[in-house]
Amino acid sequence: MDIRAFEERDWSQVWPIVEQIVRKGDTFCYDPHQTEAQAHEMWVVPPPGHVVVAVEGERVLGTSNMYPNRPGPGAHIASGNFMVASEARGRGVGQALGEYLLNWASASGFAGVQFNAVAASNAPAVGLYERLGFALIGTVPGAFLHPELGPVGLHVMYHDLGA
Repeated sequence: MDIRAFEERDWSQVWPIVEQIVRKGDTFCYDPHQTEAQAHEMWVVPPPGHVVVAVEGERVLGTSNMYPNRPGPGAHIASGNFMVASEARGRGVGQALGEYLLNWASASGFAGVQFNAVAASNAPAVGLYERLGFALIGTVPGAFLHPELGPVGLHVMYHDLGA
């Protein structure tokens, strides 16, 4: 598996991954009814952000975007997202994308990486982020409306790159 910069021709394989995850509505705070054009605008962030795909040959297994968490005085902290195709889960794709994001943020001079809204019910993601060195720094109770579980917490997770 290789991780490389996203190219527009990758969107035809990235969109089904994004669509499946977002439509399910149980992990990301994205509108499950968004259009493909809205998803593209949300996912394919402009510079100084960066978008990558994890590929095996020509097949896209997962994707990640990364960017400054906030503008101005918050721009020294990075953020990002990653999604893995359902058939590629459990193969280390998420781990590789997470490591890539951390390396990109460090090489780009960010002081840390903050994930603003990790659904507490998304145990695989929470576990992965903790293995990558993220700390759970707070939870907003009931801030995520899970389609089956109802209101669950949204975690804020942080990785200090200066340590």
